[in-house]
Amino acid sequence: MPEQVKQYLGTAEVVDQEVPVQEMFLNIGPQHPSTHGVCRIMVRISGEKILWSDVEIGYMHRAFEKHCENESWNTAIPYTDRLNYVSPIINNVGYCMAVEKLLGLTVPERGEYFRTLVSEVARLSDHLTNIAAQLMELGAFTVFLYCMKAREWCYEVFEAACGARVTTNFTRVGGVIADAPQGFGELVQRNMPLIRGVVDEIDKLVTRNRIFIDRVKGISAVTAEEAIALGFTGPCLRAAGVPYDVRRTHPYSVYDRLEFTIPVGTTGDVLDRYLVRMEEMRQSLLIVDQCLKQMPEGPVNALDRTVRLPNKSDVYSNIEGLMNQFKLVMDGHGIKPPPGETYSAVEGGNGEVGFYVVSEGGTGPWKCRCRAPSFPLVQALPYLLRDHYVADIVPVFGSINYIAGEVER
Repeated sequence: MPEQVKQYLGTAEVVDQEVPVQEMFLNIGPQHPSTHGVCRIMVRISGEKILWSDVEIGYMHRAFEKHCENESWNTAIPYTDRLNYVSPIINNVGYCMAVEKLLGLTVPERGEYFRTLVSEVARLSDHLTNIAAQLMELGAFTVFLYCMKAREWCYEVFEAACGARVTTNFTRVGGVIADAPQGFGELVQRNMPLIRGVVDEIDKLVTRNRIFIDRVKGISAVTAEEAIALGFTGPCLRAAGVPYDVRRTHPYSVYDRLEFTIPVGTTGDVLDRYLVRMEEMRQSLLIVDQCLKQMPEGPVNALDRTVRLPNKSDVYSNIEGLMNQFKLVMDGHGIKPPPGETYSAVEGGNGEVGFYVVSEGGTGPWKCRCRAPSFPLVQALPYLLRDHYVADIVPVFGSINYIAGEVER
């Protein structure tokens, strides 16, 4: 022991011995900022090393399926908002696509382009929110402010498209709530370059930051085979090197007419998940630009009056529109798909969002089940945290982008 230390300790006896380490059980959450208040991670640790972990959900059940069973086909749409409340428009589109598949209904081209454009803005909002939360939890508060500034420009687009910012209720079976308002194109053209500028700022601030790279590189790495076995989709799967994206693998809407690339990683670690999301935002900006240029004139809703809700101007001004509205919204009437079942999937911010709907020929779903992309990711947390340390829980949890509404549906 150094002489100056001995002098400081005085005459006290100094004993050099190793402190015994005992296993300890630790709760992370549910009342914890990094678990977003609704998830409990139980860990058994030896020192700082995680020996075992398990995840407990169940703090925010939404009863999504049971709610849908008691609603009509259109009035169930607001419940899809509450699944992933960060990019709800993608859920709106996925659900309506499933019902339209049951009906054999085709949405007009302009309606499909409008859906696609706003869905990609929603993807931007989702990735910005994830990166904001993840980086803030690692101490990079400036990035959080940048992302929230950019997300506000996304919300301006949502508000113009449907009048809402968070719970959008954007789509209707057969189309959307209404056509794009006057000046919508100019708003998109103004806001998208601003968002691109923020993405570039984040890239310069974070991507080659030595502190950030040392903190997340190699953490929670999974191979392509492991990611597939765990049921991963979305950025977490693509970060492991698997180029699976519903928009490319099973093209829907107008994605087969658009040019964009599917970014993939190599190691599947926290760093690759961040890099994949960053590049996906740039690709979404390209898709929005193409949709705006290619969007044709014409109706945004199907012309079938037995399905399509009439314009409010018709409801308030003529008897035909009022009768049409009455027949579609009153109990016992409305949209009645033929008996059958179908599954339809879209690419959400976290991965494949699928809706399995069953019709018995009535005015609402007999069954509506959602395949939520966050659920397999949360289920895999004990595997992702294996052989890591307590401090790694926060970046790993942030990298999977846990959305409680869709996990506890």
